[in-house]
Amino acid sequence: MDYTYPKHEKLKSKKTIDLLFSEGKSVSKYPLRLVYAPSSYGIDATKNQQIKMGVSVSKRNFKHAVDRNYFKRILRETYRLNKHLLQDGLKEPYAFMFFYQTKDRLTYAEINTKTIQLFEKFLHQMNTNGI
Repeated sequence: MDYTYPKHEKLKSKKTIDLLFSEGKSVSKYPLRLVYAPSSYGIDATKNQQIKMGVSVSKRNFKHAVDRNYFKRILRETYRLNKHLLQDGLKEPYAFMFFYQTKDRLTYAEINTKTIQLFEKFLHQMNTNGI
């Protein structure tokens, strides 16, 4: 199992990010939200890559950059440790944006638990929609 978050998995493409916000669907598990859309743009088939992931923390909720960066680090870490849940359940490439949407300062353990629940909810939603 590969517990890494390499550069080629990071969502950086402006076109893909715009696609997520215009046509993407979302699933939530308070205080986290996952916006997703099928995507082949920027996906490298030679690396057997299926996921592009970005993280975001609102400036409205955390005024200081140090606080936003802390929660972004936690989101990236929980994704890195639990991405196997997504990779095992996906059949086509997807782009994801992962949001932390509250002023509450949850602990790492709480965020990790919510991340697992969110990924399971996403996979359940994909299976019930037949995707």
